[in-house]
This record gives sequence, structure tokens and C-alpha cells, in this order.
Amino acid sequence: MTYRINEMFETLQGEGTFTGVPSIFIRLQGCPVGCPWCDTQHTWETRPQDQVSVAAMLAKSTAASAWAEMTADDIMDTIVAQDYQAKHVVITGGEPAMFDLLPLSQVLEANGLQLQIETSGTFELKVSRQTWVTVSPKLDMPGGYLVRPDCMARANEIKHPIAMQKHIDALDQLLARCDLREDVQICLQPISQRPRATALAMQTCIRRNWRLSVQLHKYLNIE
Repeated sequence: MTYRINEMFETLQGEGTFTGVPSIFIRLQGCPVGCPWCDTQHTWETRPQDQVSVAAMLAKSTAASAWAEMTADDIMDTIVAQDYQAKHVVITGGEPAMFDLLPLSQVLEANGLQLQIETSGTFELKVSRQTWVTVSPKLDMPGGYLVRPDCMARANEIKHPIAMQKHIDALDQLLARCDLREDVQICLQPISQRPRATALAMQTCIRRNWRLSVQLHKYLNIE
């Protein structure tokens, strides 16, 4: 099993439950969902001409569609070689659930690392039982994919981007037709840090005892 890696880096998790936790981010290449506000559109297409070496992928300093092919063992060896100190690993994309992540999660966990996956909930999840699953449900996106009930049922955290009330209403409709974990955490994330969206998210979180996710990394101007 190999994975198409767009980038790997160490930083702080800026969103959701683990905000502020030192984390190793592994961004996978490829996503057909097509969210209009996506800030990683360079990860959507996987073109053979964009394949580069692992060294070239790690050396990227700007967002680009270049990707490297790596096995789970390659990824773990790179984490060691890069001397990353974080114990929390975030698998993101693109859409990481397009890949079978069970081999990768097993290798990382065997080396004492905690795994989190950030997914749109539109593909079957293949991860370990210990993996923290963050579903950011993408509803009515141009790609036409539906949010899977099994993904929602597996979610430890539901992190929903909003700009206006209709986005909260759509989330309510999704939650009403899904079976969720009793301990699931629901986070609202204002799109693009817009003041009106932030105020709406704050008001809703206080009223419903949900969490606010403010994309801390954007406020800190870090990756």
C-alpha cells in the first residue's frame, strides 16, 4: 500500500478539539468533492507529471500540486529522519479517506503516535479503532458526493464550516437523520474568519453547548 503525499510538516493543530496540540501534518493528494471555499485546491488532482521525490516534496515552501509516493514505513522513517517531536499525527488532504489508512495507522500507533483523520465523510473509513475521526461534512458540494451515515456514526468530532444560518440548518438536518456517538463533539468553524460568520458561530455554540473552532493557525500566521 502506498500513499500520495502532498506535504508533511510539524506545527500546531489549529482547528477543533486538538487546537494548540503540537502535530505532524500529513497531507494526501486527491479530492473529488469540490468545496468552493477549499484553501487546498492544489491537492484536488493527482497528475503523473506532478510526482516528485520525497526530498523534493519535503522541500516545498509554497502550496503546489507536487506529490511523492510513500509507504507507511517510508512515512514513519521520514518522521524519525525529520526529528519531529510531536506525538499527534493529523492525516488530511485532499480527501484522505480515499486511501486505505489502516496500514498507516497501525505503523504510526506501533511507534507511539496518536492518529487523527480529517475527512469530508464522503468515503468509507479504513482506519484503526484508536484513530480520532474528525468529520467535516460536505453537503451539496459540486462533486455530488453524499455524506455517509457510517462516517457520521464513527465520528469522534463533527467540525462544520459555516458562513450563514442556512449552513447550520443543513447541519441540523444531517444530524437528525444520523446515529451519532454519545460523546461526539460538535464544532462550528466560521468560513474565512468572516466577522458575521464568527458571531453566528459563537452565538450558536453558546446556545447549544457546542465548540467554536476558529482556525488558530490563520490568526497566528503559521502553516
